[in-house]
Amino acid sequence: MIKVYANRSVRKIENFWNNIHFHPTDAIEDEWGQRILNQVSADGAAHTVRMYTMFEDIVSMDENGKLKYDFTLNDIRLDYMISKGFDLLICYNFIPFCVADNPELVMANTKNKTRYKGKMICTSPPKNGGVWEEMCYEYTKHIVEKYGFETVSRWKFHCLNESDVANFFMSDLPNSEEAGAIRYERYIKLYKEFQRGIERVDKRLCFGGPSAAILYDRGSFVQKFSKAISDGEIRADFISIHTYGTTPPALNSGKKLFDARNTVELHKKYVEEIKKNLPNGIDIIVDEWGAATAGFFNVENCTALMLREKSDFAAYFGKMITAYIEEELPVSKMLICLSGQHEMVTDFSGFRNFFTLNFIKKPIYNAFVLGAKLGNELLEYDGGLDNTSVLATKDGDRVALMLAYASKNFNEELPNLCPTLGVEGIDGKRTVKIWCIDEEHTNPYALSLRENIGDHPSPEQIERMREEGTLKPVKEYEQDFGQNNIIELKFTNNALVLIEIE
Repeated sequence: MIKVYANRSVRKIENFWNNIHFHPTDAIEDEWGQRILNQVSADGAAHTVRMYTMFEDIVSMDENGKLKYDFTLNDIRLDYMISKGFDLLICYNFIPFCVADNPELVMANTKNKTRYKGKMICTSPPKNGGVWEEMCYEYTKHIVEKYGFETVSRWKFHCLNESDVANFFMSDLPNSEEAGAIRYERYIKLYKEFQRGIERVDKRLCFGGPSAAILYDRGSFVQKFSKAISDGEIRADFISIHTYGTTPPALNSGKKLFDARNTVELHKKYVEEIKKNLPNGIDIIVDEWGAATAGFFNVENCTALMLREKSDFAAYFGKMITAYIEEELPVSKMLICLSGQHEMVTDFSGFRNFFTLNFIKKPIYNAFVLGAKLGNELLEYDGGLDNTSVLATKDGDRVALMLAYASKNFNEELPNLCPTLGVEGIDGKRTVKIWCIDEEHTNPYALSLRENIGDHPSPEQIERMREEGTLKPVKEYEQDFGQNNIIELKFTNNALVLIEIE
């Protein structure tokens, strides 16, 4: 039995988990991209959205070598995002070929030969001579003039993406400690230009970096970056990191299986590194997280990535945020990375996204919707169950409890669970709603397997799966907690359950 005390608040908590990195940014002006973001906004599934400046769409050069700026596409994107009520984390990224020191350094980072809309990633640093500072200045100046300081001051900005790996920065160098040192020296010069460009517009704006990847478990960028802050070499209002739980090669080899603690332990490692130089701490933003890296990989590359389609990922999410809260890890925002979504050819193939090809809601999306129902006070509880995390919260007079039930690596067939939940500290008639994502509820992929739907569903089957993916309580009733404070639950393996009492 689990007993929750609604009248015993442990501490206040802030929602750091309902945020996303939407990729590709240039789908924001497209119908399919807006369809996703419209739903996310309507459901309150995300508060902050990370996107790119897409300098490659903005900056060009005239015949005299002077930079020209066209903010048309940028403004279409930002107008839309503002209209949907999102706060923004904007990554100053994608070097235009016309300003690149070596425009031949290109990567696709995709299953296809190019990125979305035929683009490539230019991994070269920009030319010396302050060109990066001018680009950062002109962009910041434009958005402040167009949208106003009050709006832009709510946003955050950071310099480049994953500059510690060849995939995104200086791809002519290997991924090694020696090459990493060279990359960092070039990056920190660009960061200083980025800082000067923004501060020329308004020093009150919030910015940071280095958006470090954890693909190779190094962390050297974060170590050096935090020391540069401590030494007064640079200003940063936050440090941004990526906390992917594992990689497709590690999954294929069995070296590192899915485990919600993977993301937690990586985060703790980075906190230790940061505190060596900044013992009083600094705002930490996880601007990308996922159960595994490589959003452009799917089951063709790694069969285990089918977890992204299952209720397993919803349970992963619940276990992960519960651990973050219980261990009081310093984090202001975590943004799940949605990518690879423009490369889908079937509904269920393990890409890293919220919706399938036919716009069917995945369990991980509905987990975010449930996560938004959690309260802003952490409650005390007693008891527990094997393989089950418990997150008890309240918001005013409303109690919201999240339970995640799954084995450590999400690969065991656990028995059905029928726990008893006792709620102390409330009385009178209350409405109880029980939401469940498991093998039998809110699980379109499981439905497709049960009904043998296959990769080419009929219109009727698509609607059937959409209905299955529509989040609704599995139970809703009135209960008099003056007479009975017990709630009986039932769910299957790899489940995420939310109980709402109001």
